[in-house]
Amino acid sequence: MTLLTPPPIDQTEDDEMLVPHADFAPEGPQPMEVASGEPPNTVETQAVDDPPSARFTWTIENFSKLNVKKQYSEVFLVGGYKWRVLIFPKGNNVDHLSMYLDVADSGNLPYGWSRYAQFSLSVVNQIQNKYTIRKDTQHQFNSRESDWGFTSFMPLSELYDPGRGYLVNDTCIVEADVAVRRVVDYWSHDSKKETGYVGLKNQGATCYMNSLLQTLYHIPYFRKAVYHMPTTENDNPSGSIPLALQSLFYKLQYSDTSVATKELTKSFGWDTYDSFMQHDVQELNRVLCEKLEDKMKGTVVEGTIQQLFEGHHMNYIECINVDYKSTRKESFYDLQLDVKGCKDIYASFDKYVEVERLEGDNKYHAEQYGLQDARKGVLFIDFPPVLQLQLKRFEYDFVRDTMVKINDRYEFPLQLDLDRENGKYLSPEADRSVRNLYTLHSVLVHSGGVHGGHYYAYIRPTLSDQWLKFDDERVTKEDMKRALEEQYGGEEELPQTNPGFNNSPFKFTKYSNAYMLVYIRESDKEKIICNVDEKDIAEHLRIRLKKEQEEKEQKRKEKAEAHLYTIIKVARDEDLVEQIGKEIHFDLVDHEKVRHFRIQKQLPFNTFKEEVAKEFGIPVQFQRFWLWAKRQNHTYRPNRPLTPQEEAQSVGQLREVSNKANNAELKLFLEVELGLDMQPIPPLEKTKEDILLFFKLYDPIEEKLRYVGRLFVKGNGKPMEILKKLNEMAGFAPDEEIELFEEIKFEPSVMCEHIDKKLSFRGSQLEDGDIICFQKCPQGQNSEECRYPTVPAFLDYVHNRQVVRFRSLEKPKEDEFCLELSKHNNYDEVVESVARHLGLDDPSKIRLTSHNCYSQQPKPQPIKYRGAERLTDMLVHYNQISDILYYEVLDIPLPELQGLKTLKVAFHHATKDEVVIHTIRLPKQSTVGDVISDLKTKVELSHPDAELRLLEVFYHKIYKIFPQQEKIENINDQYWTLRAEEIPEEEKNLGPHDRLIHVYHFMKDTAQNQVQVQNFGDPFFLVIHEGETLTEVKKRIQKKLHVPDEEFSKWKFAFLSLGRPEYLQDSDIVSSRFQRRDVYGAWEQYLGLEHSDNAPKRSYAANQNRHTFEKPVRIYN
Repeated sequence: MTLLTPPPIDQTEDDEMLVPHADFAPEGPQPMEVASGEPPNTVETQAVDDPPSARFTWTIENFSKLNVKKQYSEVFLVGGYKWRVLIFPKGNNVDHLSMYLDVADSGNLPYGWSRYAQFSLSVVNQIQNKYTIRKDTQHQFNSRESDWGFTSFMPLSELYDPGRGYLVNDTCIVEADVAVRRVVDYWSHDSKKETGYVGLKNQGATCYMNSLLQTLYHIPYFRKAVYHMPTTENDNPSGSIPLALQSLFYKLQYSDTSVATKELTKSFGWDTYDSFMQHDVQELNRVLCEKLEDKMKGTVVEGTIQQLFEGHHMNYIECINVDYKSTRKESFYDLQLDVKGCKDIYASFDKYVEVERLEGDNKYHAEQYGLQDARKGVLFIDFPPVLQLQLKRFEYDFVRDTMVKINDRYEFPLQLDLDRENGKYLSPEADRSVRNLYTLHSVLVHSGGVHGGHYYAYIRPTLSDQWLKFDDERVTKEDMKRALEEQYGGEEELPQTNPGFNNSPFKFTKYSNAYMLVYIRESDKEKIICNVDEKDIAEHLRIRLKKEQEEKEQKRKEKAEAHLYTIIKVARDEDLVEQIGKEIHFDLVDHEKVRHFRIQKQLPFNTFKEEVAKEFGIPVQFQRFWLWAKRQNHTYRPNRPLTPQEEAQSVGQLREVSNKANNAELKLFLEVELGLDMQPIPPLEKTKEDILLFFKLYDPIEEKLRYVGRLFVKGNGKPMEILKKLNEMAGFAPDEEIELFEEIKFEPSVMCEHIDKKLSFRGSQLEDGDIICFQKCPQGQNSEECRYPTVPAFLDYVHNRQVVRFRSLEKPKEDEFCLELSKHNNYDEVVESVARHLGLDDPSKIRLTSHNCYSQQPKPQPIKYRGAERLTDMLVHYNQISDILYYEVLDIPLPELQGLKTLKVAFHHATKDEVVIHTIRLPKQSTVGDVISDLKTKVELSHPDAELRLLEVFYHKIYKIFPQQEKIENINDQYWTLRAEEIPEEEKNLGPHDRLIHVYHFMKDTAQNQVQVQNFGDPFFLVIHEGETLTEVKKRIQKKLHVPDEEFSKWKFAFLSLGRPEYLQDSDIVSSRFQRRDVYGAWEQYLGLEHSDNAPKRSYAANQNRHTFEKPVRIYN
C-alpha cells in the first residue's frame, strides 16, 4: 500500500445530472463477482489508520470482455466507512460509461443511517495523464440514496477507442478520491426545540419551493399581509391559494413539527407529477407573487407585493454629438445579476449599469437626427425595501449546446451599500434622501449540477447574528461563515491530516453555492421585521387550524396507544339496508362505514356488549355477535356466532376466524331477532342444522338491487318452503313466481348461479353467511324491454361498468364529459359512444389517446384504429388503471389517416427571405416525387417551370438530398427538419469539372482549451467552377445572401473537414480543396462562412434542436 496525500483534482464542469444509479436502473445494487484474474486494487491514504480522505485505485483487466450490466469494485475504507465503486461498462441505459460511489454495507446499516462525502471519480488516461477524465461532487448518502455519481460519465465511443488512451491492453484504471465529513444525526433532531422554528416536508422534489416559502414566511410584513387576505370558513384550502398559504404560515408559526405543503400545491392546481418536477426558484417566486398580487386586488392588503418588492430603473440612450436622449422607466421585482466574470455583487452592479457605446455599424437611429453615436445604459430610480437578487448560476453554453452551472467564487456582503461612490447606480431623478443601505436577510443555496440537485436556505429571521439553515424538515443553528463564505462557491481545499508526505492540497469544486439573496433596507427594517401574532389571524382560521391540530394530536395519541386497544367494527341489518344497492352491490357491507368502537383489550367482552346496548338501545340479552371470515374465493361473510366461552374472554383474546395474528381490529355482525311487535327478543339457540342466509331483491325494470332481510333455514329444507316468506319480505303477492340465484363471488369475474327450488339447501351447498338474490320470474315480453333481465346479467353489468372521464386532447387538464361504459366494450363500441355524445355521424373520425398515470399527461402515441381490444386495454397503464381518455375529432376517418404519412416541410422561397411550414399528407406508399408535386400546388414559385428538391437538415447542416423515387414511409420529420427549395438553374447544368459543395455558417468558441465550431443559420449548396478563386466565389455568395459590403468585409472563409477550419486567402483556388464528388459524409467537408449570428431566429428553428428543459412553473388556479 502506498502512503500518499491525494493530488489535486482537476476542475471539470458538472454538466449532467448527479443521481443515484437506481433512478435509471430499476433493480437495486447487487454484489457482483469481480472479473477473474483482476490485479489487487490499491488505496492510497495518509499514514494514519483511518484518515478522513483517501484515494482508491481500481485496475480492471479484460474490460471490453466484461459481460455484465454492472460491476462493483472491492470494498475500501475511508473515514471508518465501507465504500465501493459501481460501474456500468456499457452504460446505464445511456451511450456513456456510468459510474457511481456506493456505500458497500448499506443493507446492514441501522435505520436512519446517513453519511456525507465529497468525492471525485476518474478514468485515467494511460497515455497522457493530463487527459484523465475526472468529475467531482458531494452527497449525503442514506438508505434511499446509497449510491451517487454520474450516469453520463464519458462517451463509450471515447472509452473504447484504443487510440484515446483510456483502454490500454484492454485494461481500464478507475480512481476514486473520497473525503468523509461528520454528519449530525438527522432523525433525532428536534428543530422546534433546538431553534424555535420548524421545517417543511418535501413532497418529492419540492425543496426549491420549501426554501422560497421559508424565505417569504420570514419576511413578517409579507406574512402579516397574507394573514389579512380575506378568506372565509367555507373556503377549501386545496382550492384557495390565500387560505392554503395562511394555513401553511399559521402552522409554521405555531406547530411543533414539520409542516406539509400538499394543500398549497393542490391550491396551485398541481398534480403529484408537478411535485416530482424540480422547477426554478426564481420562476416560482415570480409566478406566486403575481398570483398573490392579483388575489390581493380590492382587499385591505392591495399593493403589498409592490410596496415590498418593486423597484424601478431607467433605460436610457443618449446621443453624443446631438442633444437627444430617450428614456424608459421599468419596474422590477427582482434583479438578475451576472456571476460569470464578476467577483462579487458590486462587480455585478457595475456591469449592470455599464455604459454601452452605439457606434460604427451599431449606431442609434434618433428621431429627426438619423444615425448617431450614442451611449446606452441602465440606472436605478429607486430600490425596494426588500431587494431580491437572483444570481445567474445557470447559463446556456452555445458551443456545448447545453445548460451549464457556474460554480465560480462569487462574494456577497452582510451589508450592501447601493449608494456607494456617490450613488453611481442611481439615475439623476432618484431620491437621494433615501439611504440605500441593505442588510442580508436570507441566502438560498443550490447544491448539485445543472439537471438536478437540492435547495435549502440560510435565514436570519430577526436580522440578529444567529443564522438558521432551513433544509426541508430540518432547521439548525449555523454561524455566519457557513451562511456567507461557504456559499460563495469556487474551490475548497480540504485540510491535510498528514502534510509531511506531500504538500499538494486535496481540492474540490464546491457545488453548493448561493443562488438567490434577499436584502432588507436598514431604514425599513423596523416596518418589515414587525410583530405578527394571533390577532393578525382571522378567527375562523384560528378555529379551523386549532381544530386540525387537536384532531392531529388525538390521532397521534391514538396511534401511540393503539397497541392497548382493539377497534371493533359492528355491522347490523340497518347497515345492509343502507348500503346494498347504493354504495355496494356485492357481499354485504363496507366495514369502514359501520359503527366503530375503540375498546381496551383487557376489558371483558361483556363490558363491550354493555357499550353496544347504550349505543344501539339493544339490551345485552338480545344481542348475538357473529364473526366474519374471508373465504377462499375472496368474499367476506358472517361465519359463526361467538360461543359463551368466547364472550367470557377479554376483547384482546378474540380473533377473527381467518385472522390468526392481527388483533388490532375485530369485525362483528350483530344479529337481533324481532318479535311480532317489532321489539327485540332473545335469539333462538342455533343448531348445526340451522343455516343463516341473507337475501337481496332485484328489480329488472328499475335496475335496482336492495337488501330485504335474513332467515334461518334448515339444511334439509328446500327453497320452495320459504317462497311465501320471501314474497312477504319483497312486498309481493304470496303466490308470485320468483327465481332464486346464489351470489357466489365477484372477483375476478361474477359467479351467480340459479338455485333449484326443489333441491335441499344443503344439497345446493348453501351454508352460513351465503347470499341469495331473487326476482320475479322474467316474463317473455317484459324481459326484452329490460337491459338486464336477470340477476346474473345485472351483477355482470355492475361489475364491469366503468365511468370514463373524457378530455379534449387540446385541453388535457380539463374533464369535458363522462360516459358510463363497460370494461368489456370493444374499440368500436367506445368510439361510437363518444361520437354519439358529441353528435358526430362518423365514429371513425374519433381518435383516442390513453392516460399516463405517472405524468398525469396523455401518452405520446394515440391508440391506433381498433388497436385496443377492450376498454380495459385503453385504460391500463403498467399496473395501474386510469379512468381518463383523451379524444380528438379528425377531419378524415382514422383508418384513412393511418394509411397516410404526414410530413412537415419547411419551404424556403427562392427570392423572398421567408420560410413557410407546409403539412403534407399522402399515402405511405408515396414517393418524395409525390411530396414535391403536392407541394407545388401549395407554394409560390419564382417561375412556373421551377423544379423543387427535398433536403434533410439537422443542426444547420445538409445531410441528404432525397431521391425522387424514395418512399416517404420511413422519413422521420420529428428530429430532422425537412426543407424544400427550388433547384437553382446553375446546378442543373454542371460541367464535368464543376463541384457542388456544402456551404455553412459558423462561429468559433474556445471551451476547455479546445476550439469548437458551432454552426448556425441556413446551410446551402453552391456550384464552384474549376480554377475559380475565393474572390470570385465570395462575390457570388454575397449576391446570393444579400449581405451589405460593410458587414461582408468582416466575414472569414474556411475549408472545414471534420470540424477543423483551414482559412482561405482570396487568391486560393477553392475547387482544389473539394476533390471527391460523391463521398458519404459530405456534410463534414464544407466551405465555412465565419461571422456572428445576427439574423433573427426563424420560428421553425426550435425544431432543429429539441431539448427537454425543465417544465415551466404554472399555477393553474
